[in-house]
Amino acid sequence: MNFEYNTTRNELILAEYGRNVQNMVKYIIELPDLEERNRYAQAVIDLMGFLNPHLRDVADFKHKLWDHLHIISGYKIDVDCPYPKPTPEDALVKPQHIGYPQQRITYKHYGKTVEMMIEKAKAVDEPERRAAMVQGIANFMKMAYVTWNKDSVADETILKNLRELSGGQLELDENVNLNKVEFKPPVVRPSNNNNRGRQNNNNKGRQNNNNNRPARNNNNPKQRH
Repeated sequence: MNFEYNTTRNELILAEYGRNVQNMVKYIIELPDLEERNRYAQAVIDLMGFLNPHLRDVADFKHKLWDHLHIISGYKIDVDCPYPKPTPEDALVKPQHIGYPQQRITYKHYGKTVEMMIEKAKAVDEPERRAAMVQGIANFMKMAYVTWNKDSVADETILKNLRELSGGQLELDENVNLNKVEFKPPVVRPSNNNNRGRQNNNNKGRQNNNNNRPARNNNNPKQRH
């Protein structure tokens, strides 16, 4: 018996569609009639979309499927494509480099958002509005601290960090009470399967107790009454 191994087969051009789709595309290329090729190509496009439903979240996913069809065919398929046909040169074009933001964050557990809010609050001249913003920022800082450090934090620490981040321009009274935030570890609840197992064991125990009880003798007059 002769076995066929993947190492002896043709290379998969786009592995996410599988070898069957690649064989279908190869079959379409060899069809002599254009109308027939168009009909089979549309069927393969629908199949490719079904095999990769995540592409539906991509903008203009139909265009992407038709590009993949041409790529799988080695750019040899001759069909009426509703989009511009890709060329082998298009695959050689490298995307532009996306630069990573090089921003220094003083306290990473507060994040860049806190620093942006502090800059916004520093630009506010109205005293009441400014005080309300500072209070909200401090409450948020305390929540962020507890979330990332999994521990409680004194209000004095938050107020000290607020002064540092604002360059001493934003402060709260020392006796101010920030929102109470506590880290609560997740509660692990028993699964339903464990409850079912306990119920089954209880039911078995009841059945065993019933089986161990002596049989009722109907001929005994004492048992009748």
